[in-house]
This record gives sequence, structure tokens and C-alpha cells, in this order.
Amino acid sequence: MLDLTYETPKPKVIAGAKQDWELVIGLEVHAQVATNAKLFSGASTQFGAEPNSNVAFVDAGMPGMLPVINEACVAQAVRTGLGLKADINLYSAFDRKNYFYPDLPQGYQISQLYHPIVGEGEVLVDMEPGVARVVRIERIHLEQDAGKSIHDMDPTMSFVDLNRTGVALMEIVSRPDIRGPEEAAAYVSKLRQIMRYLGTCDGNMQNGNLRADVNVSICLSGAYEKYQETQDFSHLGTRCEIKNMNSLRFIQQAIDVEAKRQIAIVEAGGEVVQETRLYDPDKGETRSMRSKEEAHDYRYFPCPDLLPLEIEQAWVDDIAASLPELPDEKRARFMGDFGLSEYDASVLTADTTNAAYFEQVAEGRDGKLAANWVINELFGRLKKDDDKPITDSPVTPAQLGGIIDLITSDAISGKIAKDVFEIVYTEGGDPAKIVEARGMKQVTDTGAIEAAVDQIIAANPAQVAKAKENPKLAGWFVGQVMKATGGKANPKAVNELVAKKLAG
Repeated sequence: MLDLTYETPKPKVIAGAKQDWELVIGLEVHAQVATNAKLFSGASTQFGAEPNSNVAFVDAGMPGMLPVINEACVAQAVRTGLGLKADINLYSAFDRKNYFYPDLPQGYQISQLYHPIVGEGEVLVDMEPGVARVVRIERIHLEQDAGKSIHDMDPTMSFVDLNRTGVALMEIVSRPDIRGPEEAAAYVSKLRQIMRYLGTCDGNMQNGNLRADVNVSICLSGAYEKYQETQDFSHLGTRCEIKNMNSLRFIQQAIDVEAKRQIAIVEAGGEVVQETRLYDPDKGETRSMRSKEEAHDYRYFPCPDLLPLEIEQAWVDDIAASLPELPDEKRARFMGDFGLSEYDASVLTADTTNAAYFEQVAEGRDGKLAANWVINELFGRLKKDDDKPITDSPVTPAQLGGIIDLITSDAISGKIAKDVFEIVYTEGGDPAKIVEARGMKQVTDTGAIEAAVDQIIAANPAQVAKAKENPKLAGWFVGQVMKATGGKANPKAVNELVAKKLAG
């Protein structure tokens, strides 16, 4: 566990308003469960398949077809709950949520309203080093996804693709603990990171595998503290829900726009109406979609086709025993074992592949030096190369470790190491053999270095006089010696000899 001291970030106050308004935000994140088959059928969940090719009879709402629960989906939901330090409910049940969409052929969605599979949990959301907020999870329930209506293929008709229909979703519902747009994006990002570590959702927002409904309200300064004391929602403003946000950037923009809209209404003497809205990023505005439905509008009732779901504690314990090291724990270990700063440890643990790569490089080596090379040199070079993922890195952990070994053994300087890195990146090869074959080995012979220093000093008497008056100018001699030796001289030895000669 992290043993760090955190500050709670201050709530965001909206600028330009007549009064100090604060934001209160809660999110409902829909995460597609990482399984090969759907929640109640054996149809594939493969993304990008031909339209309507991944559809079983039960997904299409054919008469007489009955749902059969996919155990793997249940296991993934439990795994996610455990990763979020949440309560796992050994008894849960499915309900029918009744509404009509053209891409919902059954005319209802099978969900969990009254008895979700996962109860209360929490997420530690890092805003910056030393600043974090705990966001409480209210519940996680399993439900089916709907299909997709397509309106831009024909001027007079709409098309329906049922490939997503019946795909398992985890709806992760937070408490209204989030106080600003940046926190909301950071919360979704942290959820995605944890689920990727767990392997329960790939978090691909572009494919629609992670979407968020954002509930936004405003309140005057001090009202939120009263809500915290009483848990009475009347202290908070009327909330509006912004549906289907699939971009961290758009989530932030939409919250800011919606907050300003609500403030303008209230300060003009009006009242905010509870409703569902959509965000238009092109116009930079939210617009009304429909009035906000309540549970009774959907006529929820227990699904007659599915028995209540009862799981055993021993099964939950087995899943708990198989959990990987999660991001916060890995970050704390990297800080403790390798002496990394919180920032560097956060960068390296942002993704499981980055963390695994770093650990291979750092094994048996200086952790801080390894982190510096992975973050600054490797990540920087991959970014230049069209944001190439680390899985496609031309430099393997063994090769980068080899370069670091050459630095620590004084075989090459840090400057030469960068040249070696570029050669390995573009051409491949063993760093040690490259250094040997291309004559890049660092000059450590103090006699040869001293001769070069003497030559530079003898050739520049005016500079010597200036350097004796201002010792900071000694760096000029160091640069000249390095240039004369083709960058191969040991920088430490050069600095020591230059200082000694100028002082003599």
C-alpha cells in the first residue's frame, strides 16, 4: 500500500460568475467486460466484425430464446470489484429495464437495479504528486449493451447493427465526490488503468468499450460540506446528465460548458431542470436530449428468465488470490525499491507494459538511472516515432540495460550513450559490440586526457586569465577538451584536471 501524505484538492470555483459557485460531479462509467462471448449468449464480442454477424438468437430477441449467464462475465465483475476494494455481494439478481430503441430488439435491457453484484468501494484519484482525492464507488452492476443505429449510410433510411447487442457491460456508479473537470477525467483515467491491470476491460474509448454518463450540478460555497455532514442531496443543485462521453478531453469540456450554462440560468433567476443532455464538441455546447427518467419510468421488475445469482465466498477468494499487483501498490514499490520520485514511478506504472519493460531494464542496475533512460530517452524517441507503443520498441530491455551497463562501467559517457542508443534504435545490435567496433569507447587514460588539457590551456592564455578570475569559465576548457577528444574523454576526469591546472 502507498505510505504517502496527500492533500485533498480544492474544489473548482467557476470564474466569471456573480457568486462563488462550486461543481459537484458524479459519473456512471460503462465498461465493456473483457470476454470472448456476450453476457447471455455465446456470440462473439469481436470488434470490427461485419454488421450483424455476431448475433445469437437471444440477442436478436427471437421468440422463445432464453438467456444463459456467462460465468466469465460474472468473474470479471467480481475481479473489478475486488480491484476497487469494493464489497462483493454473494447474492445478486437481474431485472428487466423496459424501454424502446430500434437497436434493442428485446424491448428491454437485462440489468441489475435492486441487487447489484458489487457494492461500495473506492478509487484513489491522483491529481498531481502529493494531491489526491478518494472517490467513493456506490455500486457496480452487470447489464447488456444495446446495438448501434447508423444514420449516415442512406438519406432516407437508418440501419441497425446488432453486433454490440448483449455485450456485457459493468456500470460503475460513483458518489458525487468529484469537484472539477480535471478530477472527472483523472477519475475515469484511473478506473481505466486499474481495469487494464486487472484485464477486465481494455478501456478503448474510441471503440466505445469505455463510456461515461456525467452528472453535473452546481452549489454555492459551503453547501457541499453540509451535504457531506448530512448526506442530504437537497443541499446540492439540480443535476443534469450528459450522456455517452467517450473522450477524456470532451468530458472536461462538457462539464465546464454545462456548469456555466447552469450558473447562467440560476443567476438570471431561473431554475435548472433535471434532464439528460448531449455534448456537441463542434458547437461547444450541451443540448437537451430528453427529460431525466427515474427508475419507475422503466418499469423495472425481476427478470423472469434468470434465477438470482448466488456465488460462494470460496470462489471470490480464489479470484482475489489471482489479482495482480495494482497501480498504486506497484508505484509504492517502485518508489521504495528503486528510489524513484512519485512522478517517475507514476509515469512508469501508468501502463502494465511500461512497468514490465522498466523492471527488466532496472533488474540488478541503478533504478534511478534506468528510469531516466526509459522515460526520457526511450519514451521520448517512441513519441517522436509517431507515438509508437512500447510493445513495438526497436530497443529491447536487454539492449537498453546493456547501454546502462556501459555507462556505469565508464566504458562510455552519457553523451556517447545517446549516440549508441540511436544506433541501436535504428539499426539494432549489441551495444557493447557497437561501441567496440566503432571506436566509441570512453578515454579513461588520465595521461592522454591530461595531454589534451595541457594543449588547450597552452593555446588559450587569455581564456586562462579570465578563468582564474571567474572559475565558472572553466566549463569552456572542459568543452574544448571534450571536442578535441571527440567526446570520448571521461567528463569527470576532464573536470578534475581542468580545475587542478587552472588552480595551479
